[in-house]
Amino acid sequence: MEAYNLKKEACKRERFVGGHRLCAGCGAGVAVRGVLRAVKEEDHTVSGVATSCLEVSSCLFPFTAWQDNFIHSAFENVAATVSGAEASYNALKRQGKIDKEYKFIAFAGDGGTYDIGFQSLSGAMERGHDMVYVCYDNEAYMNTGMQRSSSTPKFAEVTTAPVGDEIPGKMQHKKDLTEIMVAHNIPYAAQTTFVGNMKDMHEKSHKALYTKGPAFLNVLAPCPRGWRYPPEMLMDICKLAVDTCIWPLYEVIDGDWKLTYEPKTKLPVIDYLKVQGRFKHIMDDPAKIDELQKFVDKKWDKLLKKCGK
Repeated sequence: MEAYNLKKEACKRERFVGGHRLCAGCGAGVAVRGVLRAVKEEDHTVSGVATSCLEVSSCLFPFTAWQDNFIHSAFENVAATVSGAEASYNALKRQGKIDKEYKFIAFAGDGGTYDIGFQSLSGAMERGHDMVYVCYDNEAYMNTGMQRSSSTPKFAEVTTAPVGDEIPGKMQHKKDLTEIMVAHNIPYAAQTTFVGNMKDMHEKSHKALYTKGPAFLNVLAPCPRGWRYPPEMLMDICKLAVDTCIWPLYEVIDGDWKLTYEPKTKLPVIDYLKVQGRFKHIMDDPAKIDELQKFVDKKWDKLLKKCGK
């Protein structure tokens, strides 16, 4: 793959333009721009977007932020929609009715991916469609009121798991969807987020787009309203997630695990938790913080072994 060149990538035409209604400090738009910047200039895209913050904020008739082909799907079936478009494209190509190169990409939040869209996603990956599924993971159903999803971390406060006398926020740990997708035996799966000069995200997006067959990208995309952090801290939050190993950066190519970033100094999870209002209620509870630390450490050690570390 051609080496990442930030200046060159920044000069590419925008496929997802500004002027949309996403909140300041929202990770969803950054995720979309990052993925689409990895598409070669000469190629075309078909982007399917599940009902979500991204969809309602980027395509308000008669305006749209999408500069290539765009399909709005229901909350639960964006993978099926995009896989159908990919199958139609292949049929038209066989018939000689089209000769341009298209990349098929599905975008959805964690609610439409981890939960109600999982059956659609699993089916598309198992069938082997040449497409990329991108989950922008903001760890709750943010679009409909910040309800808990299976991606919501333990002890995070959300509207359907409010902090009170009975419970201290959500009571279950976050589902590891990336590992579940690896179990589908797809050629490429990876986790990434917005760190440094976006090199990790760009390279993984490029690999996903230009690997033949189904690919899955899980992108940590914080939400300033749901996570309760100042909008300008978006990149800092992502860096802390990576340096505490709460959100490790890795990829799995044809079953081979590779760690793409290992912090020189592994930070304690409290550094990540204390800058988010959704964890404010456990800052004076060492037992709960220790429980989360042990959970992260155990997952990190398992990942290192899988990656041959």
